[in-house]
Amino acid sequence: MISIIEATTPKNLKKFVTFPFSLYKDNAYWVPPIIKDEIETFDKSKNPVFEDADAQFFLAYKDNKIVGRVAAIINHLETNQQNVKKMRFGWFDFIDDENVSKALLEKVAEIGSKNNLAYMEGPVGFSNLDKVGVLVEGFDHIGTMITWYNHPYYKDHLEQFGFATEKEYLENKFPEKNADPKFFSRAQELIKKRYKLRPLNFTKTKDVMPWADRMFDLFNESYVSLSSFVPITDIQKAYFKKKYISFINPEYIKFVVDQEDTLVAFAIVMPSFSKALQKANGKLFPFGIFHFLKARKHSKDVIFYLIGVHPNYHNKGVTAILFNEYSKTFREKKIEMCYRTPELADNTAIHKLWKNFDPVIYKRRRTYRKNL
Repeated sequence: MISIIEATTPKNLKKFVTFPFSLYKDNAYWVPPIIKDEIETFDKSKNPVFEDADAQFFLAYKDNKIVGRVAAIINHLETNQQNVKKMRFGWFDFIDDENVSKALLEKVAEIGSKNNLAYMEGPVGFSNLDKVGVLVEGFDHIGTMITWYNHPYYKDHLEQFGFATEKEYLENKFPEKNADPKFFSRAQELIKKRYKLRPLNFTKTKDVMPWADRMFDLFNESYVSLSSFVPITDIQKAYFKKKYISFINPEYIKFVVDQEDTLVAFAIVMPSFSKALQKANGKLFPFGIFHFLKARKHSKDVIFYLIGVHPNYHNKGVTAILFNEYSKTFREKKIEMCYRTPELADNTAIHKLWKNFDPVIYKRRRTYRKNL
């Protein structure tokens, strides 16, 4: 007998967050979140996403033991303003028991039907800055702090219940040495002169902050044409600025501006914190913080988190300026491997952007959809 309980108390929300710690115990590739941060993500008094979204968090019990979880999410910017009648679900984890996964999905479907939504899709988060997709290839590669890891059977459960692939995402990697400056060094000089552009580099976080709002505005303009895009609101900008910008190495944030200092392109790269997160095992204190600080300073792997270019500068080679600046930073820090976050398989523009670096696809993931 499977029972589904909504996690509404701090105690149960902590159980919701910590369930995967038992599900993936001793798994060499799963990367745990920081428990405190994850709980705050679901705290309606702290995360401004709840200004425009509702979420319910459910735990599945069998024999008085937690055996699964799921978040049921409605983003009202999406359903009301964009008229996309989607019931979102994410943070979907479960033991290999179809009765468990079915009970959790039925709970999400029930909420979607009550709210007159047309279909459900997941796993997704609240917005495009959240984790996305069920891993379907690449189970023998370590996860990242910005992706979900899952057991191979997840895909089979979703397909068994009539879910079909909605979107496919690819994750690529390449050795830093493949980013040969000969591919962009001369071109970026010509592009800077032609369009009167210049790069901005940073050594201090306080110097990044005055540009952060403009960066999020450009993010909204850059990504609006992608499927499932939900814009970042002003209140979310302030939240992300406080939570993330101070966390990222300032030298890994690169901007390109025109002669009026208007931001036309940006990129954010992060050192890999995967092994530090595994050592921290969900807790920053007392010792986890030291693993983080060490990775922040010494990691030889980096993750390209975001790249955005103003629509007026698409197909004008502006990213060559960004790559040229990163090349100098990476050589100085002796970076060895570059990883990219999940990118839509049908986003041909982004794939063309990286082609000269001879990237290798090492993971695939999908979101799944079912009509209600």
